[in-house]
Amino acid sequence: MVDTSLYAAFLAAAFALCVAPGPDMMFIVAMGGRGGPVTGVLAALGVAAGALVHAVSAALGLSALFTTLPVLYHVLRWLGAAYLLHLAVKAFRDRSPLATEEDGTAAAGPAAPGRRRAFWQGAVTNLLNPKMILFNVAFLPQFVNPALGHVSWQLLMLGLTLVLMGFTVDVSVGLLSGRLSSALRGSRRVARGLNIFSGTVFTGLAVRLVAAPD
Repeated sequence: MVDTSLYAAFLAAAFALCVAPGPDMMFIVAMGGRGGPVTGVLAALGVAAGALVHAVSAALGLSALFTTLPVLYHVLRWLGAAYLLHLAVKAFRDRSPLATEEDGTAAAGPAAPGRRRAFWQGAVTNLLNPKMILFNVAFLPQFVNPALGHVSWQLLMLGLTLVLMGFTVDVSVGLLSGRLSSALRGSRRVARGLNIFSGTVFTGLAVRLVAAPD
């Protein structure tokens, strides 16, 4: 279904992209830092769910909407920035401590984002980034061999591979950031520092989303 030589090149390029720090990775670090390992993993799962939607959309050609309706791109971009700023404000205003359970795991408390909420925030943040669709459209076709036919299926397989690879890397990042935060819990000063870090990350991502060249 895919060209094996092109697929091998794709795997190498995709791995380099996945391990390079980017907006999704920084979002997961921030969520894992505030909520612990499980929250970090669920944030990574949410990001992967959003990436999956983008990959399927690219394979189905839905990205052509950005060509015919340019305003849609800008609407989504500003909605994404507004949502990230909303998360930033919540993090900056949160001054409660990050408590721990007796076994050292994160306790459910006001400072730690809910686990289910972490998943949805990851998914929404990714879905409201229209540049993800444009990235798929620009990147994936380079590794498609039209002579093999079934171009949409080739795009879908490449997109699914990218999602799985990214999820594997992001889960590792979420676990590491969550475990580090768990080791530092119990201090109100540390808790405040993690909230400030999260708010700064969310603000930076929002600025990047609206300020980067189209």
